[in-house]
Amino acid sequence: MSNEVADLNGVDGRLLALAGSPSQYIKLNVGGALYQTTISTLTKHDSMLRAMFSGRMEILTDSDGWVLIDRNGKHFGTILNFLRDGYVPLPECRVETAEILAEAKYYLIQRRIPEIHDLVQLCQNWLKVITKEDIEPAGICKVPLVNTKKDCDRIVTSTTKPVIKLLINRHNNKYSYTSQSDDNLMKNLELFDRLVTRFNDRVLFVKGNCPSCFFLYS
Repeated sequence: MSNEVADLNGVDGRLLALAGSPSQYIKLNVGGALYQTTISTLTKHDSMLRAMFSGRMEILTDSDGWVLIDRNGKHFGTILNFLRDGYVPLPECRVETAEILAEAKYYLIQRRIPEIHDLVQLCQNWLKVITKEDIEPAGICKVPLVNTKKDCDRIVTSTTKPVIKLLINRHNNKYSYTSQSDDNLMKNLELFDRLVTRFNDRVLFVKGNCPSCFFLYS
């Protein structure tokens, strides 16, 4: 395959209708971010880029032969990878995914094959998945409260993480244990909270209503 680069030097600020061989490389300046790729990649799927680089639309270039596209170039690499492979992994950040969605809509990245999602649909589906997690304040730790052994067993079997469960017995008189019951209870609760804060990403913590003690499931 030839690595020939389209010679667009000396055409600063001019609008050109470009059509070249599929293996020809194009230099792209997208909002100041520089990319190089082939005409084959740019015209692979039905999009505005295909119209631009198949001769149907005029393009603007600078004096060094870079094709100018007036968009933020932050996610243009993701656009190119989707054009190449038909799929891209999307970030877990809702804001960045929304930015990619906006670029996909601008470039009209779509597929005519019903079984394969276009990039717009891919972003929209992913946003639905991460919306709940993303809108919650950072640093929030969730601790399920279980009231039955069945609920506890269901949680334990549904996760691959180790499980630490704090059980609090609310049925017996607290002084039937020891005169320091209040202090011991507070120490257990404080320890549990510290563990949750520190290891929440690696361990699933659960609270229940049984004797006050820790259980570890691994």
